[in-house]
Amino acid sequence: MRITPGPLPVTLIENIWIKLSDGTRLAAKIWLPEDAEISPVPAILDYIPYDKRNGTPVGDEELFPYFAAHGYASVRIDIRGTGDSEGLFDDEYVKQEQDDAVEAIEWITQQIWCNGSVGMIGISWGGFSALQVAARRPKGLKAIITHCSTDDRYADDAHYMGGCLLNETLGWGTACFTRLSQSPDPEIVGKDHWRAMWMERLENVRPTLIDWVAHQRRDDFWKHGSVCEDYGAIDCAVFATGGWTDGYSNAIFRLLSNLKGPRKGLVGPWGHDYPYSAAPGPVIGYLQECVRWWDHWLKGKDTGIMREPMLRSWMMDWVEPATSYDEWPGHWVADTSWPSPYVTSKVFRLGTGRLSEQALPEVTLDICSPETVGIAGGEWCAYMLGGGGAPGPDLPVDQRWDDGGSLVFDSQVLTEATPVLGAPILEVELSCDKPTAILAARLSDVSPSGEVTRVTYGLLNLAHRDSHEEPQPMEAGKSYRIRLAMNDVGYIFPPGHRIRLSVSTAYWPIAFPAPEHATLTVQAGASGLHLPIRTPQPGDDDLPGFGEPECSSPMPTTVLKPGHVERVVRIDPVTRQVTVTLRRDNGTWRLDPIGTVIGFKKHMIYSVAENDPTSARTEVYYRYERGRGAWQTAVQGRTVMTATKSAFQLQIDFDAFESGERIFCKSWSKALPRSCSTQ
Repeated sequence: MRITPGPLPVTLIENIWIKLSDGTRLAAKIWLPEDAEISPVPAILDYIPYDKRNGTPVGDEELFPYFAAHGYASVRIDIRGTGDSEGLFDDEYVKQEQDDAVEAIEWITQQIWCNGSVGMIGISWGGFSALQVAARRPKGLKAIITHCSTDDRYADDAHYMGGCLLNETLGWGTACFTRLSQSPDPEIVGKDHWRAMWMERLENVRPTLIDWVAHQRRDDFWKHGSVCEDYGAIDCAVFATGGWTDGYSNAIFRLLSNLKGPRKGLVGPWGHDYPYSAAPGPVIGYLQECVRWWDHWLKGKDTGIMREPMLRSWMMDWVEPATSYDEWPGHWVADTSWPSPYVTSKVFRLGTGRLSEQALPEVTLDICSPETVGIAGGEWCAYMLGGGGAPGPDLPVDQRWDDGGSLVFDSQVLTEATPVLGAPILEVELSCDKPTAILAARLSDVSPSGEVTRVTYGLLNLAHRDSHEEPQPMEAGKSYRIRLAMNDVGYIFPPGHRIRLSVSTAYWPIAFPAPEHATLTVQAGASGLHLPIRTPQPGDDDLPGFGEPECSSPMPTTVLKPGHVERVVRIDPVTRQVTVTLRRDNGTWRLDPIGTVIGFKKHMIYSVAENDPTSARTEVYYRYERGRGAWQTAVQGRTVMTATKSAFQLQIDFDAFESGERIFCKSWSKALPRSCSTQ
């Protein structure tokens, strides 16, 4: 990583208040080119709830002074009711949040240092915000960069996949209501006011994950904030970026396919982090690419970025399965548009243990997986951060663990490289003996020595086979034609390896089990795997390289207590129960310029018995600590979910602490009916 001060000196405004029409004040931190008040510049906004002062300053200091040094006012705003902003938080992506953003952009355009042009950038929540606000078309917003985000809050977020309830709903849900309830900073909001402001925030705490679990269909709750409902609402330029090991790469391809305005895509091997520092590498000069984008759309400079291909993708090579990688080998390719003229579909027919490009004998195959299938699947979204910054054990391990409880179909040994770019699709003829079941499909690479590396996967709640809005139960014994699209991927199967398709009725702990232990009967001969094969192009080897990664000087920090991370699988041969435990302790560290000491830890415990889906239990625990001098605070949340055949049972507990003493606690106990919409 190259640390660069940039060409222009930068002035920091530590905090400024943006007063909204209802009187609420949002807290903002601004980095300006030194002469911006004399020579106004475009502005770049990041709008998130993670506390600019004590939550995100390390990353912010790498990013926003860099943009300011290249001629942009960089504005980082805390969403209403979070960080140091006034008001109360409700839920993620509510209309009020977007209304506030529109007002904030209007405020920015009226400042003496802004020339009236605005861009938005963000990762995860910030990427969602950029898309959602762009759909509101605020005056002055000319372009956005959305990283690791989605256009569809139901079908492709942390809550549901193919109508299957994800355990990440509980993980992210617990983190969300706990983290966003933290205390404001006395040095920003006032030493006489911070505690009253915090207590009001605590009294308002509500685990919105209850709503997420309750809304089991793709209803209006999820349609709000899903820009896929009306791609035409976005008329500004969109640069969509992400990584294959992240949970959100699919949105890049949908945005490129459906937006009508100027758009570009970039997808690498990265997890949930910006590409100038993300793992697995290679890292790239991402901030330079951002500046080229901003210069084109906000300053009218000819940087050449819009004359380049619409999409650049990292085609991953084979690696031995492991929980983390410093780098994932491969190479870049470029496609002039998406869907790409270079990608065609190749169909593999299914037979007994076989994938073949030729028709195979008709055969009927049954599968009723142990509920423990999926323990080799890693995390739904790879953050790749362990205790103290070491790589976390987030990626899938050798798939032979899960293949033993799956239907497995292997190709012949490949005689030439087979490059895949896009979404593999399984079309399968099947029947089910229960009203619904999970259909899980995994595409893997089998090496000559037998290791099995997962390439991509997909899930489908079979009651959602035709619609996420109006799911219908399966009729026992009736045959259905099912289409399951896996996650988009860029991968090259090498010569000497085999392509493997694995099909199961469970994928724990990524997805919560179906209510009953179901058996699927597959008509293999009538089923097929469609692979999107990308034909290599002569220009692939001549693509210009990205620059070396660079950023501004990160905020100095001091590690006070090292962290650690572990992922343990425990198998009880007597009860036939499997427990997966993830413990992540980031230790404690000090933000040296302001003296705040930060601590964070989480535990995730997933358990299920092999043949009893109602034995599934998920426990999630998050704790956040922050303090400076006499100001010492902590919050913690704990969620436990179990299920019967007919209901999900949630037990949620929240505590807040000041100077080590508990000052607030609240609990919720909810039974939420299950329907065919959630398995």
